[in-house]
Amino acid sequence: MFRRRQRVFRWVTLAVLLAFFLLPLLGMLDYTTQGPGGEGRTAQTWRTLADVSTVSVEYPALKEGFLASVGLAVITPLAMLVLLVPTMTWVRLRLPGLSRTVEFVCLLPLTVPAIVLVVGLTPVYAWVYYLFGASTLWLSLAYVVLVLPYAYRSLDAGLRAIDVRTLSEAARSLGAGWLTVMWRVVLPNLRTAVLSASFLSVALVLGEFTIASLFSKKNLQVAMYELGKSDAQISVAVGLAALVFGFVVLFAMSFVGTRPAGTGRLARRRRPRKENPA
Repeated sequence: MFRRRQRVFRWVTLAVLLAFFLLPLLGMLDYTTQGPGGEGRTAQTWRTLADVSTVSVEYPALKEGFLASVGLAVITPLAMLVLLVPTMTWVRLRLPGLSRTVEFVCLLPLTVPAIVLVVGLTPVYAWVYYLFGASTLWLSLAYVVLVLPYAYRSLDAGLRAIDVRTLSEAARSLGAGWLTVMWRVVLPNLRTAVLSASFLSVALVLGEFTIASLFSKKNLQVAMYELGKSDAQISVAVGLAALVFGFVVLFAMSFVGTRPAGTGRLARRRRPRKENPA
């Protein structure tokens, strides 16, 4: 009886969650397929969105915002990994007493409102724009700060799951340098954690609006907001496509980097021993 109630509760919870996430998406799809005056159904909005040349000509702001968000989605995870992976590994190996301090610094952005973060970074960006130009891609500096709490938790869980000290000392005893240890020993063992942190960073970058808007930069979300004032259907269609893409990426995260048991080069090299004839 208890197992039956538990199974029913599980399915009811799953149904409620699916309804919570799917109903808004269905509403967006319904809106983007409405014909002129709300009569009939048409796929003209999606045909327009699928035509890259038409979007580039009729909606240049959308193209600019999309390219900026793609660039930020590439730069931000790379910068985050270059900053966090060596730092967390070094702290775990050589300075374990600083682990609480590093954790506090990485989790601090959770308590800082976006407007406060923008005010604090404004003098920094003034010098960055003056020295290197006012590209939208420089938003990656602020985005790295935003993703620190989520990336830290993911990487910390990965580091706790392996014996970094033993692996690094074994590699060093064989003559490997620290760069080799990081690239060929630590990173392969942190593959799942690195992928998780990267996909979380991509999801945050694709959905970020406040900081880009306050800095007067145009990413995908800002472009969608501006486009909504003139063509709401295209704006909602772009938002729906971005949400579906984010869901697909996060769902794929659970499969990328995992292997079935018994696969891989080591497993393939294993051969059953032949018994010597008596």
